[in-house]
Amino acid sequence: MKRILLSLVVLALVVVSVSAQKKTIDQKVDSLLRLMTLDEKIGQMNQYNGPWAATGPLTGSDDLIEQIKAGKVGSMLNVTGVNRTTQLQKLAMQTRLKIPMLFGQDIIHGYRTNFPIPLAEAASWDLDAMEKSARVAAIEASAAGVHWTFAPMVDIARDPRWGRVMEGAGEDTYLVL
Repeated sequence: MKRILLSLVVLALVVVSVSAQKKTIDQKVDSLLRLMTLDEKIGQMNQYNGPWAATGPLTGSDDLIEQIKAGKVGSMLNVTGVNRTTQLQKLAMQTRLKIPMLFGQDIIHGYRTNFPIPLAEAASWDLDAMEKSARVAAIEASAAGVHWTFAPMVDIARDPRWGRVMEGAGEDTYLVL
């Protein structure tokens, strides 16, 4: 009798575990959002630039490490290198809900291997070469701990006054899309 009861309990646990794994992404997100405090939600919307070798203004935050541990940083830009991203990710995983951070970077014309800028690639009309350069950049960036790249940039650039028009394939919708 004890064996039957034990078997039923184990079966029930397996069924609950399997059904929990079948949640949709939306259900998982909704569940996580319900668990989060307002401060945790605000923290996930904070994005810092890495405090080294930045091309733009730095935040100058002296307590960045403490903010990460407190769940007040959701993502960082310009932080590369598996050792560095892993070190910061370990800090993020000390938060109550253990939500990992995203690490992003502009990867406009390659990561370590440089390719022509996207506008120049588009001028070649070589779609295979454009795809291969994007693939190489993605592989190199992900190997360096970057999760999120801002390339390829999919924008129809029809105004040459825009200062970043060269980051896309120009105004031709065939090449852009």
